[in-house]
Amino acid sequence: MRNLLDFIVRYSHLLLFLLLEAVAIWLITHYQSYSQATLFTSANQMVAGINEAGANTANYFQLSRQNEQLNEQICQLQTEVQQLRNRLEQYAEDSGWQDSIPYHYAHLGYRIIPAKVIDITTHQEHNFLTLNKGKRDGIKSGMGVICGESIVGVVSKVNEHFALVVPLIHTSINISARIKKNGEIGFTHWNGMQSHYVQLMEIGRHTSIEEGDTIITSGMTSTFPEGMMIGIADKVRLDDGDNYYDIRLRLSTDFGKLNYVQVLDNTMRNEIDSLHDE
Repeated sequence: MRNLLDFIVRYSHLLLFLLLEAVAIWLITHYQSYSQATLFTSANQMVAGINEAGANTANYFQLSRQNEQLNEQICQLQTEVQQLRNRLEQYAEDSGWQDSIPYHYAHLGYRIIPAKVIDITTHQEHNFLTLNKGKRDGIKSGMGVICGESIVGVVSKVNEHFALVVPLIHTSINISARIKKNGEIGFTHWNGMQSHYVQLMEIGRHTSIEEGDTIITSGMTSTFPEGMMIGIADKVRLDDGDNYYDIRLRLSTDFGKLNYVQVLDNTMRNEIDSLHDE
């Protein structure tokens, strides 16, 4: 027994080292599968994150191109619809029942040019939009600009590749407007404050108008056809002694999210304008 104790004391460091090695080997053997699984899961998550980021980037650029293609297709469909309206009105005139067709069929001859907004301001007194289309695409000063069924503004300046648009939210632009339910005509004006609202002016106290009424283009100019959406009456006030309402419209066009638009080319405009020059 004494010899055993002497052996243990003499080789205590070696025996401790061997014991610790045995414990380490046991721990590695016991937890190796868990460590491998953890490492494999972390690696998979990292690779998945990289793949997802790459896919999102690719989808973003593809989505931008798809939106542009969709805008072009919408313009093509709108053009085809107007061509059908032309034929329907011609048939109506030939057959003698034109009085029974909706009034909007009379607004003919508009060619639609798709464009993308590449620059926009919304919080200045004189806001502007810049489009990626210009003279070479057939755009001219004075053309109306819309987004779907809602109006945006009027082309102000054009060069070979770009166009500058004065939007509804510009203090110098007035758009002829009509109350949809009764046909009363006024015009819009922006007071330079909130980009979601304009004022509807020159609506007399004899007129019936309420909050929630729809305001559309009047069709009194060659810039926009009648019936395009401007906005909804948001606040209506008539003080005692006032001859005109104080009306605020909430615009149907969200200028903060404006991306793709359509430019209206009234192919009959020169002929119409020539009447005023004679």
